[in-house]
Amino acid sequence: MASAAAAAASATTSSKKTMLRVLIFPFFATSHIEPFTDLAVRLVAAGPAVEATVAVTPANVPVVQSLLRRRGQPEHVKIATYPFPAVDGLPEGVENLSRATEADAWRIDAAALSEHLTRPAQEALARAQSPDAVVTDVHFAWNVRVAGELGVPCVAFSAIGAFPTLALHHLEREDVDNGDVDVATVPQFPGPSIRVPRAELPEFLRGRGRYSMISKIVPVEDCFCQAMNTSLELERQYCEMYMLRGYAKRAYFVGPLFSSSSPSHSPAGGVDDQQPPCIGWLDSKPGRSVVYLCFGSLTHVSDAQLRQLALGLEAAGKPFLWVVRDAGNWTPPEGWSERVGDRGLLVTAWAPQTAILGHPAVGAFVTHCGWNSVLETVMAGVPVLTWPMVFEQFITERLVTEVLGIGERLWPCGAGLRSTRHEEHEVVPAGDVARAVTAFMLPGGAGDAARSRVMDLAAKCRAAVAEGGSSHRDLRRLVDDLMEARAKKNCLA
Repeated sequence: MASAAAAAASATTSSKKTMLRVLIFPFFATSHIEPFTDLAVRLVAAGPAVEATVAVTPANVPVVQSLLRRRGQPEHVKIATYPFPAVDGLPEGVENLSRATEADAWRIDAAALSEHLTRPAQEALARAQSPDAVVTDVHFAWNVRVAGELGVPCVAFSAIGAFPTLALHHLEREDVDNGDVDVATVPQFPGPSIRVPRAELPEFLRGRGRYSMISKIVPVEDCFCQAMNTSLELERQYCEMYMLRGYAKRAYFVGPLFSSSSPSHSPAGGVDDQQPPCIGWLDSKPGRSVVYLCFGSLTHVSDAQLRQLALGLEAAGKPFLWVVRDAGNWTPPEGWSERVGDRGLLVTAWAPQTAILGHPAVGAFVTHCGWNSVLETVMAGVPVLTWPMVFEQFITERLVTEVLGIGERLWPCGAGLRSTRHEEHEVVPAGDVARAVTAFMLPGGAGDAARSRVMDLAAKCRAAVAEGGSSHRDLRRLVDDLMEARAKKNCLA
């Protein structure tokens, strides 16, 4: 009996030694932690001999835990922690952009890009874990060197797609900080010409004396490979450009990385496991009649803009489900709730975005063009009205409206100044909100044409992640290549 137990224990130890152990470092934001955790789940599912560990700071552990519960608590996905760096002025326990105030958000960004602040804890964990491969967010440039010192491959994983990633790289080379340049054209880009007003460029591309963010992120060309949360079916010409022009030694397009049972998103950046009342409310509405509005977990909308949005939705006369993040002390205009009645539902707590988008009552999505939201709406086959707010969202909007044709701008070009700097961004008037929503929801109009295109994309992207699809094949290829790299290392040892 003792001999049998010893043999079983020996077999278990041997099995663990043969497993490919992958250590994964996501950036300090729920919008990054989610796809990185889903990558861990997919890696484990792609190969029975893979163990994936998601490395986060203590305050971000609940986000990963809840995601894993929703994914069936896969046995070989683990969580490891390392301390969040001490940042002057940042309240204790605030370790996620989604939980930071607008005034404190830059401190988290600065910490993430600081080798002095963040590398020591991440490196100590990596050395203690002794993984066979390191998967890093692009913010943590030093992990390429850490992986090299450990003698293991480093995988740069991008939480955004090929189109915005390439556009940022190409714009970085242009002199767009010149005050005389009003509109930047993305150079050497396939497909339609992509033009972006200077005010809509990410902050690091604007203003004299700007720092180069691209120079501070992971040097992808030095990594073992680049993996992206996208698919060939969604961004084929840009994925092919990425491979053919040598931006990375190897490229794997493994998305969309989420499932239809994706968790509920809290406005505070957390995740909730309970079914919300909004799904019951949607059950009472006709098919494709509801406009869903949500601007993600990072966007701060002014009280003045919230008021105009409320009045615009009222005037449009369409059923709507509106998720308001961090509403604070804001209240709707006097009498608004009574006038809207059951036609509208305002959610200030949390809402399960994938479940909402997948509901047959939803006919359109007013989105900030965050990459996760773009993938979710594509997979659900729901057309969009775009309202970008920050960073690369204005660039991603061009993919959605000008390349894929699955939506339209909510605020027409030339109607007013849009900007990645909130203090410059003009308030979108209620009349423009009402006109855009009403026109988009008209039968036979732009919304229906966009729906036809996005439903076709949805079928292709679902096929991509299914067994034998392009994203599934790339995921298996990534696992195989990492295992081959480990085998070569062991042969040389």
